[in-house]
Amino acid sequence: MAELLLKLSSAAAVFLLAVLSLASSFATVEAKPFSRNLSPLSLGINKPEKLSHLHFYFHDIVAGKNATAVRVAKAETTSASSPFGAVAVIDDPLTVGPDIGSKLVGRAQGIYALTSKTESSLLMAYNFAFMEGKYNGSSLTVMGRNPVLSAVREMPVMGGSGVFRFARGYVEARTHTFDLKTGDACVEYDVYVYHY
Repeated sequence: MAELLLKLSSAAAVFLLAVLSLASSFATVEAKPFSRNLSPLSLGINKPEKLSHLHFYFHDIVAGKNATAVRVAKAETTSASSPFGAVAVIDDPLTVGPDIGSKLVGRAQGIYALTSKTESSLLMAYNFAFMEGKYNGSSLTVMGRNPVLSAVREMPVMGGSGVFRFARGYVEARTHTFDLKTGDACVEYDVYVYHY
């Protein structure tokens, strides 16, 4: 019995030494710092910044079985005369021309909310997800106030991905057509964006 305890004790001692050795090796591994300065070259940014202009049409279809904008919430006070508080999720096609059947270049995906009690004004937060040419797989993020009855609305480009990493700029939106019966709209977009 004494031999078994001794063997057990030496096995326990070996196990304890192994655990302590492993723990000390973990203690010497340093975590990545929370913040550090980088050279743009470390991210492959070694070319000059350029300014691009994109032009397309945004089709917001709210009526029918193929709707691309769907109301997902509304406040208790939301009514037909005062849509304040309504929220919609969108997956709107972006095309080269105003005809919805023209070439598809991407989709606008995100949300908009009616945020004014006194005018038709939206808070828009969405991505332009492109699927054409050199922009395929890249996106731009737009977030801003859209007073829809103004002739031209300007909203900031907040950033992007893919070709548009580190993007900054703005969009101009102009209503091309609006159907009073259905609420469907076609909006012309001009996007001015700096990127690498």
